[in-house]
Amino acid sequence: MVASRSPGRREILELLGVRFVVRPSEFAEVEEGPAEGVAVANAIGKARAVAREEGEVVLGVDTVVELGGRLWGKPGDAGEARATLRALSGETHTVVSGVALLSGFSEATATCATAVRFRALDDATVDWYLATGEWRERAGGYAIQGAGCALVAAIDGDWTNVVGLPVATLLALAPDLLGWCNNVFSDGDPAELQP
Repeated sequence: MVASRSPGRREILELLGVRFVVRPSEFAEVEEGPAEGVAVANAIGKARAVAREEGEVVLGVDTVVELGGRLWGKPGDAGEARATLRALSGETHTVVSGVALLSGFSEATATCATAVRFRALDDATVDWYLATGEWRERAGGYAIQGAGCALVAAIDGDWTNVVGLPVATLLALAPDLLGWCNNVFSDGDPAELQP
């Protein structure tokens, strides 16, 4: 079970061949505090909010963008997205993901941090990116796996973390994940997903 609507997380899990069911969480996210603490609190809150059965394995993930002690979340509109991109322009920010894995009565959490340096963005580039609409529902207002790659000069760390699901961190929590065969992430009826 994955407690997320994120298409980037879904794509990563599908690339890994992990079968799963999507159960989006309506957890009210924490928006202030140290980046790692916020990301972990949100990840575990999302996972707990959708866990329904004892023994059910639930994955919760949250990704935040931090620059100069400030968190840059998902912009609410184009104006906020513009302000976010202007703030990140020419700077190195940190993408922090919290990963929570619930299984029965056990809960495990971990974090991953990746440094991302943006190019210096002129108004035309910001306007171009805003017009893609890709900034919607994205921490920091961009998607590195899409047109947002044009904004990035360099990264130092796990690229999958910037997409929204740090694979190495997840596999450290769940070393057998790649061997699971009955965990299916889909919007469809779970009964349709049985082998």
